[in-house]
Amino acid sequence: MRSSLTPLGPPVSRDRIITCFPKWYTPEACLQLKEHFHGQVSVACQRRNTGTVGLRLSKVVVLGDLYVGKTSLIHRFCKNAFDRDYKATIGVDFEIERFEIAGIPYSLQIWDTAGQEKFKCIASAYYRGAQVIITAFDLSDMQTLEHTRQWLEDALRENEPGSCFVFLVGTKKDLLSGAACEQVEAEAVRLAKEMQAEYWSVSAKTGENVKAFFSRVASLAFEQSVLQDLERRSSARLQVGDGDLISAYRWNGGKSNRDPGEQEGLHPGLLLAGTCHSSLHFP
Repeated sequence: MRSSLTPLGPPVSRDRIITCFPKWYTPEACLQLKEHFHGQVSVACQRRNTGTVGLRLSKVVVLGDLYVGKTSLIHRFCKNAFDRDYKATIGVDFEIERFEIAGIPYSLQIWDTAGQEKFKCIASAYYRGAQVIITAFDLSDMQTLEHTRQWLEDALRENEPGSCFVFLVGTKKDLLSGAACEQVEAEAVRLAKEMQAEYWSVSAKTGENVKAFFSRVASLAFEQSVLQDLERRSSARLQVGDGDLISAYRWNGGKSNRDPGEQEGLHPGLLLAGTCHSSLHFP
């Protein structure tokens, strides 16, 4: 779906250019099974009719227990680096990653939150306004998987219901054999379904699935942002139409007991047009 028009904004690195809708990790626990961007999004991108989407940052918060590898996951994607020496995150930190999705610039602000209990009161303030919530656990430590329930509850409490994409991510995939990983993944997929989350297994050490995962995150968030922008602009146009109707009604002294076409100085189709506009539905 790459546009032939001149790219908007400064160029991004080649591995941040997304032209096709990225695939899920497993169909058993994914947010969307489709293979292409929404039709309205495709058309909007081709026409460069994406409003202010390219100017905004979409907020992503990464949550999970201490030592599960949240910072390593972010650093592998943002810096293509893996630090073997553990350094605990104090409070919160963030990275900004720029993409080009279907020819449109788009940025994620990825927040890395501390896993220590003493920092929870600080970190929770940064959960607000998240478009994506990533709950991470260590594939080699099943207890951290169970704890993702509480992490997700804490984050959802700070956001409007249904406003966030949720991902459950198993880290340190390189530490498990194939059979052991499959066993843990089966339990994780079950929990992801309960959470209404999409599941991924990754390794920050080897880089396995890291780029594919964040490309999926960016694409889902981008598509939602474009659809929301299109809906807002459609609603604004409807409100303008209703506003004209109200003004005309007031100009006629609030007369409503006669046929619209008989009202002095009022176009016969104005009230009818206003009524029709307010009943339109934009999918």
